[in-house]
Amino acid sequence: MRIDKWLWAARFFKTRSLASEEIQKGRVKVNDVQAKPSKEIKVGDMLIVRQGSYFKTVEVLGMNPSRGSATVAQLMYAETAQSLELRTQQALEFKNQREPALSIEHGRPTKRQRRDIDNARHDWNDRWSASVD
Repeated sequence: MRIDKWLWAARFFKTRSLASEEIQKGRVKVNDVQAKPSKEIKVGDMLIVRQGSYFKTVEVLGMNPSRGSATVAQLMYAETAQSLELRTQQALEFKNQREPALSIEHGRPTKRQRRDIDNARHDWNDRWSASVD
């Protein structure tokens, strides 16, 4: 079975074309080798699939030529214990990262503060045009 079709049937990607794009970008490896969308896979192959910032290492357990329900799709592969542990560790690190918005002390300026900032930058005696008086 083609790898792009298998990834689509196993519900790693919404469409087969998305699966093909990700394979062409080098985000999927078969047995630690870069794959092409037309690569034939078989039961027992090990796949490394990147989804977002997470990597999943899965073993192919079965083939299904059509896309079925999620419960059927989960029977087509088994994720390795190392992959699960690494993903949970990455998720925990991501959760514990500081929110970037919290570094802003006072938030956005109000309309009044914005006017004060603009008035501090420009005095009424400044020239606003290139014309000569």
